[in-house]
Amino acid sequence: MTSENRQTGAAPDDSTAGESDGAPDHKVAADGDPDHKVAAGGGSDHEAATGGGSDRKVPVDGGPDHEAAEDARAEREVAELVGRLAEPGDMDGAERRKLLGRLTKSLARGARRAKASGEGRGRWLTDVFMAVAPRIPIRDLQTLSEHYRGLTSEALADDLVRTATKATMAVGAIGGAVAAAEFAAPPLLLSAPAQLVAETLVVAAIEVKLIAELHEVYGIQVPGTGSQRAMAFAMAWSKQRGVDPMAPGTMTVALGTAAKTALRNRLMRTLGRHLTTFGPFLTGAVAGGFLNRAATKKLGEVVRADLRVHRALPPGKS
Repeated sequence: MTSENRQTGAAPDDSTAGESDGAPDHKVAADGDPDHKVAAGGGSDHEAATGGGSDRKVPVDGGPDHEAAEDARAEREVAELVGRLAEPGDMDGAERRKLLGRLTKSLARGARRAKASGEGRGRWLTDVFMAVAPRIPIRDLQTLSEHYRGLTSEALADDLVRTATKATMAVGAIGGAVAAAEFAAPPLLLSAPAQLVAETLVVAAIEVKLIAELHEVYGIQVPGTGSQRAMAFAMAWSKQRGVDPMAPGTMTVALGTAAKTALRNRLMRTLGRHLTTFGPFLTGAVAGGFLNRAATKKLGEVVRADLRVHRALPPGKS
């Protein structure tokens, strides 16, 4: 096992989205008439002449390939921002607030596209998280021990849970502070749903990361590819339990319809919890931080109890 961070993320061949290269830059003369030309890859207004000699505009933007490329870019941006916000460390409040704001804007654009296509909020949120989950950076045991000053075993697990609870508490507190400021400017409350989604995704990512890294500490290896392992940890989060690698069909179940429904339900419950951040003044910040902290701490305790069934650890170096 190396000291490099191991991702639950998909390997290059796991990628499902590609960018459109756009149209090549060239001109085509039609029927030998220099006035008849088709310009591709230029500006947004590309003119074409037909056999009748009348000019009409041919849009080259907005096709299925262009929309797929836009969705892929948005997906990468959301995954990058969620990953940065889920990273442990002492990120100052201003930076965390800035990143959360960027994530909110990116998600607002995606929500508008989903609404236009008739996709339900719960299904859209689940699809977004399933795209993010394989990109959550997961550290191996050696890297974890190095990052936590040589801690091992139960002592290391203790610190992992403490770090995760601080992170989710910070997300709830910052979300509540932003909401309190927005109450002074009601038009800004239009961004509230996207902000709630942003908080939900970040908290879910932090907790999935916690579950995956606790499995590293307890030496419980989850089989499968990077994407399969990521989904197994996401499904474990939806159940608020540890992964049982001995259970038959663990990887198959993780990708099933029932499992996705469970994930959607958990995400929507977490989203509902973040409604508390919209209390007046700073009551939302206090409530959001407290509820996140309590939920993450409880999750850590339950998952560790599950993992001890498979492998008990000594107290460890502290």
